[in-house]
Amino acid sequence: MKKPSQTRWLASCLFLALLLFSLPAASSEKKTLLIVGDSLSAAYNMPQDSGWVSLLQQRLEEKASGWRAVNASISGETTTGGLTRLPDLLRQYQPEIVLLELGGNDGLRGQPPARIQNNLQQMINLSQEADAQVVLAGVFLPPNYGRRYLEQFEAIFPSLAEENQLTLIPFILEGVAEQAELMQEDGIHPTAEAQNRILDTVWLELQPLLN
Repeated sequence: MKKPSQTRWLASCLFLALLLFSLPAASSEKKTLLIVGDSLSAAYNMPQDSGWVSLLQQRLEEKASGWRAVNASISGETTTGGLTRLPDLLRQYQPEIVLLELGGNDGLRGQPPARIQNNLQQMINLSQEADAQVVLAGVFLPPNYGRRYLEQFEAIFPSLAEENQLTLIPFILEGVAEQAELMQEDGIHPTAEAQNRILDTVWLELQPLLN
C-alpha cells in the first residue's frame, strides 16, 4: 500500500503531465517562401550556392530567421510548365508566400501574350486559394522582338499585379541587364557577380511581407 506522500507525489506528476499535453505545442517550423521561376532563379551556369535564391536564404537566416526559401525554379521553365507543377508544390510546401518569376522563356519563344498572362493568372489563383501571398517578378525581352510584341509582353506583369493587388518586382534584372559585364555571353543570363544585385532588387519588395 502506497504511503500518503507517495500518493501525493504521483498525483502531482500526473497533473503536470496532463497540463503539458494540454498546452499548444510551440511551432518550430519556419514559414516558407516558394520561388517558382526559370533560369534567372535557378543559378544557370554557376554553382547553386552562388544564385540569388541561395543568397536570399542566407539573408533570411540573418534578418528574418522565421522564414526559409524553397527554390522550385528550373532552367527553361515556361508558364505552362510552372502551372502544371504548381499544385503539387503548393501541397508539398504549403507556402505563405509564392514568388512567381516566369514568362521570359514564353516571350523568347514568341508565345501569345494573352496565353502567358492567362497561365500566370491561373498560378496566382492557385496560390491565393492555398492562402499564399503572391509576389510577381517582371522580366523584359531583347529589343529585336518588335515594338508591338514587347509592349504587350511587358504590360503583362504590372497589369496582373494591379488586377490582383500583388507585390510587383517591376524588373528582376534591374541594374544588371544594361551592364554587359554583369551578363553572361548569351546576353540573357546574369553572371554570378550580378546575383547580389538581383537579391537586393527582390529584397526591396519582399522584406515588408516578411515582417
